[in-house]
Amino acid sequence: MHQSKGPVYYSQYLMLDTLLSAQEPLSRKFATNENPEAHDEMLFIVVHQSYEIWFKQMLHDLNSVLEVFNKPVIQDQSFGMITNRLHRITKIQTMILSYLDILETMTPMEFLEFRNLLIPASGFQSTQFREIEIKLGLKTTDRESVNQEFFLGRLSAKDKNILVKLETEASLFDLMEKWLERTPYTNQDTFNFWEEYKKVIHTMLDTDRKTIETNAAGLTEENKKNQLENLKVTEYTFLSLFDQDKHDEVVKAGKRKLSQKAILNALFILLYRDEPMLSLPHKMISLLMDIDENFTTWRYRHALMAQRMLGSKIGTGGSSGHEYLKKAADTNKAFKDLFNLSTYLLPKSLLPELPDQVKKQLNFQNV
Repeated sequence: MHQSKGPVYYSQYLMLDTLLSAQEPLSRKFATNENPEAHDEMLFIVVHQSYEIWFKQMLHDLNSVLEVFNKPVIQDQSFGMITNRLHRITKIQTMILSYLDILETMTPMEFLEFRNLLIPASGFQSTQFREIEIKLGLKTTDRESVNQEFFLGRLSAKDKNILVKLETEASLFDLMEKWLERTPYTNQDTFNFWEEYKKVIHTMLDTDRKTIETNAAGLTEENKKNQLENLKVTEYTFLSLFDQDKHDEVVKAGKRKLSQKAILNALFILLYRDEPMLSLPHKMISLLMDIDENFTTWRYRHALMAQRMLGSKIGTGGSSGHEYLKKAADTNKAFKDLFNLSTYLLPKSLLPELPDQVKKQLNFQNV
C-alpha cells in the first residue's frame, strides 16, 4: 500500500488546468460578426473527449487481462480479477452509450453550423477505439465492411504504424483460444465426454426427423421438405464439431474462427456452468459476449444518430455515413464463435452424467 508523500491539491492532482483548457472549438477560432461561434461544437468536443478518456480506462483494464492470459499458466485465483475488470468494461460501455442521448440534444441544423470545419476528421481516426477492437480480436482483415487500405488510409503514418504493429501481437481472442485448448476435463483415460454428447445429439435429431416425416405437426409436403433440408444443415453443423475436415471447411468459409478443440471445450464450460470450477470461466465467456454485444449496440445507435444528423450525406471521413456504420454493427464482432455456441446447447435434463472422477476435479474441495 502506498503512503502519503505530502499534501495533494485536488486540481493539481487531476491536472484540471490542462484538462479544462483542451476544449477549443474551431468555430470560435474562425468566428466573425456575421458567422459567430457554433454553440454546440463545445458539446461535440466534450462528448468525444469523454469517449477517449474512457477508452483509455478500458485499454488499461484490457491490457491487465492480456498480461495474465499471456502467461503459460493462468492461476485459478486470477479469474476473479479477470472477470471483475471485464465486468468494469461492460459498465463503461453502458455509460458511454448514454453519451449518445446527450449528443442527440444537438439538432441536425446545429451540427451543420460547424460540420464542414471537421473534414476529413472522423471516428475512423480514434486509434484508442481501434486498439480496443484489435486487442479484443477484431483485426482489419476480419472486417467485412471495409478493406484494409480504406480503414488504415484515414490515419496518420504514426497511428497507422501503431495499429499495424498491434495486429501482429496476440489478441484476447487468440489467447483465450489457447487457454480453452488446454482445458483438461473433456477427454480422459476413463471418460470421453463427446462420445456421450454425440449419443444425445443423435437421439434428438432422430426424434426431430421422425416428427417431421410422420407429419405430426400438420406440415404440408413443401413445408416437410424444407424442414428436412433444415435438419440436414443442423446435422452438418453438429458433425462439424467432431470432424476436423468439416470444421476446417466451416473455418475456410469464414463462419468459424476458433479451433475445433477450443470450441468443444468452450461448449463444455457452457453446458456445465454450474460446476464450481467452471463458474468463473463461464462468467468470463459471458462477459466477452457482453462486450461484443455492447459495442454492437453502440455501433447501431451511432448509425441511427448519423442518419438522424446527416440523412444520406457522406460522413466527414469519406465513408457512406450511416450505411457504413450499420453494416459495421452487423459484421464487426470479435467473439462470434462464442455467440454461436448456443446452437449446440442441450436441456439440462439431457446432459450426460459426469463420472465421479471428473466431478471431483470440478469441485472446489476436490473430494
